[in-house]
Amino acid sequence: MNFSVVFSNGTNSFNKGFYLTAFRNLENKNYLILALVIIYIITLLGNLVLLAVVLMNSSLQNPKYLAVCNLAIVDISMNSVIIPQMVPVFASNQNFVSFGACFSQMFFMHFFGDMESFSLALLAYDRLIAICWPLRYSTINTNLRMLLIIAGIWSLVVLLEIFPVTFAARLPYCSSREVQSCCCEHSPVYKLACIDTSFNRQLGTAKTLTALLGPLTFIIFTYVIVVVAVTRIASISQRWKAFHTCLTHLLLVLLYYMPVMLAYVLGNLRLIQNFDLYTAVLTVSVTIPPMLNPIIYSLKTDELRDKIVKLLGKPKVAQQIIKNEANG
Repeated sequence: MNFSVVFSNGTNSFNKGFYLTAFRNLENKNYLILALVIIYIITLLGNLVLLAVVLMNSSLQNPKYLAVCNLAIVDISMNSVIIPQMVPVFASNQNFVSFGACFSQMFFMHFFGDMESFSLALLAYDRLIAICWPLRYSTINTNLRMLLIIAGIWSLVVLLEIFPVTFAARLPYCSSREVQSCCCEHSPVYKLACIDTSFNRQLGTAKTLTALLGPLTFIIFTYVIVVVAVTRIASISQRWKAFHTCLTHLLLVLLYYMPVMLAYVLGNLRLIQNFDLYTAVLTVSVTIPPMLNPIIYSLKTDELRDKIVKLLGKPKVAQQIIKNEANG
């Protein structure tokens, strides 16, 4: 997609742009930079290892792990869009962003952010089929069907994002180009326009409600069905096994939605008066879920954990064999 063509509007010139004003007065920036770099490295390593394990083991190439791989790709992409763009702003005050770069970042940042919620809903769908219809799981939830659902979700989220971002980019902007954020978020940017932006606000709100509450409602609905189904199981051990299966997914859901609620509470109740501190808290809270998702999934899923241990243990085993052969 050529963003410079899509986002040109005859009024805005692409040799101009915006200035990100967050963290101008934040003390101890180096700690935040270090935290973001560590988060990014762990995000890449954790999710890439997870993807490698699934690709290298045919036994894991099933609908469940297709959904897990989809989440891993989204996690890598999410933090790759946010963190590398933020670090230069923090480290050297390179806070100028061109129009094209700003709206490209806006699109991809919101796209992958919303993909997180839809990816969690996809995992909820997989757990629903596995627990409620275990004998029919392989016929209901095939690899092809899961791939088609994933493709449909990606297409849907593209449609959800393209309209708010495009309409925001085609607004006439005033001489003030200072964005009250550390990145090109939708709301702080369109509010700088010289005309009434009520339509943009309504469009952004509708998109947010659809992308966040839609998947969350579906997730809650699946858990209600699962709980009803599990309570009908006579064996206590089988009940616990079913609930344990859902525990990993529930942790991921809480990990994603808690920062969203935190941002809402802190922002609307003004519990943190310092804007830079609030933005720092929000930044870290948004980037942590993509880092922790593969760790939680690996620790809580026996099959996946065993494969990862086996993969990571191979180099040591190989070195020991070579050493023994050399001594012999």
